[in-house]
Amino acid sequence: MFLRTALVLALAVPASLAHAEAKVLKKVAPEFPDEAARRSISTGTVRAKLAIAGDGKVSNVQVVEAEPKRVFDQAAIEALNQWRFEGTGAQQSHEVRLVFKSED
Repeated sequence: MFLRTALVLALAVPASLAHAEAKVLKKVAPEFPDEAARRSISTGTVRAKLAIAGDGKVSNVQVVEAEPKRVFDQAAIEALNQWRFEGTGAQQSHEVRLVFKSED
């Protein structure tokens, strides 16, 4: 089995302009799914909404849009749940767009 890697571009965009953009302290890149490789899918995107707790931990991830559908969703959710932001003491919402591209 080939080791699959992915190039991932993540852009955090504040869901509400009332809050300043949260500072990302830790990003975890998602793994490129084996299912995508088996289906000869080499690229895809996932747009997700993150709920960030006051301590900077991601408390919820919701996939808003994905192309192709349901191929990269789980990998994106697992990685985004490990992201950490600078704590602000207040809950925030942000949208993130992940772009998957196989390097193999």
